[in-house]
Amino acid sequence: MTGDEQTTRGLDERPVVTGERADWLGVLAKNRHFLCFTARGLTDEQARRRTTASELCLGGLIKHVTEAERAWGDFILNGPSSMPDFTEMTDADRAHRADGFRLLPEETLAGVLADYAEVARRTDELVASLSDLDATWPLPKAPWNEPGAQWSVRQVLMHIVSETAQHAGHADIIRESLDGAKSMG
Repeated sequence: MTGDEQTTRGLDERPVVTGERADWLGVLAKNRHFLCFTARGLTDEQARRRTTASELCLGGLIKHVTEAERAWGDFILNGPSSMPDFTEMTDADRAHRADGFRLLPEETLAGVLADYAEVARRTDELVASLSDLDATWPLPKAPWNEPGAQWSVRQVLMHIVSETAQHAGHADIIRESLDGAKSMG
């Protein structure tokens, strides 16, 4: 580990990270903030509401990003065995996956946000403690992955950041359609 990547512990026991890792975590924190900010002041019912032609709702988007970040964190630690074989999904698997984009009746926005905060904390600690951002794993089998492709931890982080940013944009559109509130401007 270079001096640029050293991790130390502060008085609050949260990792203090510098260099490239700090840059990754800073960008990820900014995108997480914008995603969560779109849900400010909403009821569970509002967080379930679809406001566009898509199936997406604010609670479901946050739930999806949480699960994606959790899954990619597991991938960093354990490789493709931690993810399903997406080429062999059943109708039940697809229905379960679709539920990951919805805030279900038994779920609350507060619960989804709390789960996201816990996953974010775990990811931040993982990034701070990894010995090598160049470590690679083969990608899981999926129609959207090139057979035999591999990703480094750094590429996984790029994917988590881009997924979070993309869905923060979706969330902003949904929120503005819901009640006119905007994240910026």
